[in-house]
Order: sequence, then C-alpha cells, then structure tokens
Amino acid sequence: MRAWRVGALGEPRDVLELSAVAALGEPGPGLLRLQVSAAGIGRPDLFMCQGSYALTPPLPFTPGQEAVGVVTAVGEGALARVGDRRMAVTAFFAGHGSFAEECLALDDFALPVPEGMSDAEAAGFLIPFHTAYVGLVRRAGLRAGENLLVLGAAGGTGSAALQLGAALGARVIASAGGPEKGAFCSGLGADVVVDYRSQDIAEAVREATAGAGADVVYDAVGGEAFRAATHCIAHEGRLLVVGFGSGQWGQPSAAHLVTHNYSLLGVMPGGYDRAFKEAAQSVLAEHWRAGRLRVPLSDVVDFEALPTALEELAAGSVTGKLALAVATRPG
Repeated sequence: MRAWRVGALGEPRDVLELSAVAALGEPGPGLLRLQVSAAGIGRPDLFMCQGSYALTPPLPFTPGQEAVGVVTAVGEGALARVGDRRMAVTAFFAGHGSFAEECLALDDFALPVPEGMSDAEAAGFLIPFHTAYVGLVRRAGLRAGENLLVLGAAGGTGSAALQLGAALGARVIASAGGPEKGAFCSGLGADVVVDYRSQDIAEAVREATAGAGADVVYDAVGGEAFRAATHCIAHEGRLLVVGFGSGQWGQPSAAHLVTHNYSLLGVMPGGYDRAFKEAAQSVLAEHWRAGRLRVPLSDVVDFEALPTALEELAAGSVTGKLALAVATRPG
C-alpha cells in the first residue's frame, strides 16, 4: 500500500516520503484496521514531523491522527464490525496513522458517521469537536450567557470551539489574525472578533465585556496569546489549555492564579471511556444535523500534496480545516 513515512525529524517537505509499504496485518486487541477514505490534517501532524509533539512515535512512522473509512479487520474485544463506516482516532502514537491507504484505529474512539456527512467533513470532525466538547462542557461547564474567548478561532480546533460555544448560548469573542480570518469567525457565529495583529487581546476583551473579562478561555495557541488571556480572564474564570499552535505552551504563574482567582484546566479527549465518547458524539451529531456545527473545510488536498499542505499550515495561511483525500476524493 502507499503511505507517507517520516524517517527523520524536520520540516515536512524534507522528511515526508511517499512509500510503498507492506499491508497492515491483523489489528491487536481494541484496534481496528481501516481502509482510509480521507484524513484530517492538523498541527499535531506537523509537530510530529518536527519531533516536538509529546506523542511522536519512534522513527520511522506514518503520521495522521484523524481518519474516516471502512473497517476491514477488527481486533479482540472490538465492537465495530467489518464493513462499518467510521470516523476514528488512529494509532498514530504507534506509527500507524491515517496518511496511508490503510491505518490502525482505536475501537473505543471509532464512531459512526452521521448520515449525510461527507468523508472530508467526517475526517475533520472527531478530534476538533470532541476536544471542544470536553473543554467547554465537561471541564469548564460553560453556561449560556457567559463570555467565551477562543484563541486561534480561525483554525481547525478553534473554529470547533467557537461554533460549539455559540450553540451552547455563550457570547463568543474570537481572536484571529487579519480581516479575512476575522470575517471567517463572524460567519461561524462569533459575536466579537479581535484581530490580534492590530489589537491588544486583553484590552479588547476587557472592553467587549465592560471590564468583566472572559468567563472561559479556550486556548489552543499558547505562548503570548496565553499570557494575554491571563490578563483578561474574569473572577473565577476557567482557562482551558488545549494546545500550543504557536509552538510554545502557555507558561502559567501560580501566584497570578491565586491573586486573580481563576482556574487552569487541561483538555484532552482521549482519557474518557466509550460511554462518554458516544454520549458526546450523540450531542455533537444533533448540533450538526440542526446546522449549528459544520466542518469549515479550507481545502480537500490530493494525497500526493500532503507535504505542501503541512507547510501551508505551518505558515498560518490555512483558515478552517484541511482534509486529505486518500482512497477517493471526498465530496
């Protein structure tokens, strides 16, 4: 089969190689083998190529965390069946990611695709929206009428949190870079847009909330954006640490947490059981069917163009979500 392989660490254009590799064998316990139709492309895939992601597998490996496809084999204990169409989180941490014609996937995070959802949409739905659900619903307990600040709101992760926050009735403040990305966020339902290239995030949020600050901050950016968020978070606010799209994690200050009385919460969707994931999927799918959530696809990338797509992601030129066409070009 064809697979993109990383044999050394560095920039995607230098280290990704399209190779002919042996077909995958039978999956182990709790795993599925998928014939991949499409794969989501995200910053963790970029960081894996560079070696800066915490779950980067040993070399050589095939990256790709998100997949949609048809089950072709099941491991011991798996509940999915051969022939099922699933959106799934892959066994990327073991080197068997979705940037290949076949991948291994986690059975307990392989969920049915809602009827009418295309392969491209399904490839970019699971991780962004489940992460948003864990952060906003489970960890922060976001309530209708609260002020939600989403950092990096024009990206794949941020745009999911923006939409889910709006669906939950929050007043959404979206931080993004430039007028085009700002307009994109407004189109997804943001009530206020902050252009961090021309505005001070903390000052703009305080102004938009009449000095009260953001009740919840969804931070997939880290670095300087994290620092700015700590200067505009509300009393008893909840700051969700989701990722480090800037290349640097936020650096919290214990003294600042205490003196400003807010909470710092980590967010990762993988640690929950099957029942929780299925319940979250049910809620998210209903929002999708009602038109409150959508996967804002920037592009569906040809399989051979993966390195270029990751370079565009690294350059910050992507708005929304990228999907990779694998078996066929998804609709």
